[in-house]
Amino acid sequence: MNEPAGPTPEPVHVWVSTTDENPREAAHHLLRQLATSLGHPAPLTHTPTGRPVVDGLHVSLTHTTGAVAVAATHAGPVGVDAELRRDFPVGAMAARWFPPAEAGRVDSPEKFLQLWTAKEAVGKALGQGLRNQGLRREMPAALTDGSVSELVAEGDRGPGGSDLPVHAHVVPSEPEVAVVHVVVRLDLVLALAFPRGVTEVVLHQGTALRSTVRSRTSFPVVVRGN
Repeated sequence: MNEPAGPTPEPVHVWVSTTDENPREAAHHLLRQLATSLGHPAPLTHTPTGRPVVDGLHVSLTHTTGAVAVAATHAGPVGVDAELRRDFPVGAMAARWFPPAEAGRVDSPEKFLQLWTAKEAVGKALGQGLRNQGLRREMPAALTDGSVSELVAEGDRGPGGSDLPVHAHVVPSEPEVAVVHVVVRLDLVLALAFPRGVTEVVLHQGTALRSTVRSRTSFPVVVRGN
């Protein structure tokens, strides 16, 4: 006899949008819209350390030049962080901010930004940001060994919208937290941290809750589009 399937873990919702407005205000507006769509029209407030709060929902936000991203879930603490892809000298910066073992493997701006955004996203999920030596918290080795797995946006999927399995990575010092990178724009590095065991990420793009991409994790994470 087949065992009954257990409850499906709650998904993590991520909404990414471009903006020419004040990025902080745009991120707050986007997060309020996402929270309302998930049944939580409660006011958006902040803790004394600046962490966004919506009653009944775990939320996070980030903004960079021209882009904002927000994340929300019922599954547990979540963190999101984004940086624009750009060229810069990485050697001295990696040595300054990252543990020696990681810094020695950072040989490109891409790897630096993958590490930085992952550390920021995990810190946000833990409610600490980069305080308490957050940049010294070691990330999964896959983020610097060239095998990083990324969720991909709808336009980057295979023919016919086929599922693409990738893997979320468990943070060594935080075994209940996983991190993955989400490809939404060619010029943007975006990391998402969420509770281990989450099996779906729903990506919303644009200025309205439309053009969604669903991802599942098995770890592995599978990207699906509507």
